[in-house]
Amino acid sequence: MSIGLVVGLMIPFIGTTLGSAMVFFMKNQLNRKLEKLLLGFAAGVMIAASVWSLLIPSIDMAAEQEKIAWLPAAAGFLLGMAFLLFLDSIIPHLHMDSSEPEGIRSKMKKTTMLVFAVTLHNIPEGMAVGVTFAGALLGDSQITMAGAMTLALGIAIQNFPEGAIISMPLRSEGATKTRAFVYGTLSGLVESVGAVITIILANMIVPLLPYFLAFAAGAMIYVVVEELIPESQSGEHSNISTVGVAAGFVIMMVLDVALG
Repeated sequence: MSIGLVVGLMIPFIGTTLGSAMVFFMKNQLNRKLEKLLLGFAAGVMIAASVWSLLIPSIDMAAEQEKIAWLPAAAGFLLGMAFLLFLDSIIPHLHMDSSEPEGIRSKMKKTTMLVFAVTLHNIPEGMAVGVTFAGALLGDSQITMAGAMTLALGIAIQNFPEGAIISMPLRSEGATKTRAFVYGTLSGLVESVGAVITIILANMIVPLLPYFLAFAAGAMIYVVVEELIPESQSGEHSNISTVGVAAGFVIMMVLDVALG
């Protein structure tokens, strides 16, 4: 595994780690308006990444392979949504603004289920990074190493606020600053692991790469629709989260088009 690939796979994890470290510099809970802005920003980044970095390359790649251009994108997208729906149904987790856990009933602590909620939606981000690097390594003309690095950077940018969003509530639930930081950091480790697994699988089944790309996009959009948008739009100041979506979407789009 080349140094460049290792660095690329670690970039999103570094973003989560730096965001989690904000627990050492911020007092009490994260400001509600700032939290909504950051949630919206993360949603905007993930939507843009799903379109420009995953779905469009999937369609172009399928056409290049002389397949029905839209078929892998449509099938992979729906399978990705279904996969996250399945995980969402079985993994015990608790969203920040909810008092009712989701998934299989469990006696886990509230802090543990909060971490599981973030870890769950980090899985598709890791898959997205992994599959784009796989495409670049396989020499596919639709995905360059610069494009894969751009996606990793975009995910890292939105991971920074996510790290803060998970570590601060853990702190308010009674966890020490160090424990809140560690839990927040570990929630992002699944991205690197997921990316490596995806690279291995994609290398084994090259013709299915368009499906892998769309699968990651579907999984990411599931997280946006199921978690990020509802949490950012609940209660007051929903307009702030809408501004965050616009900012995140445009920044990720510009990064992908300019650098990818």
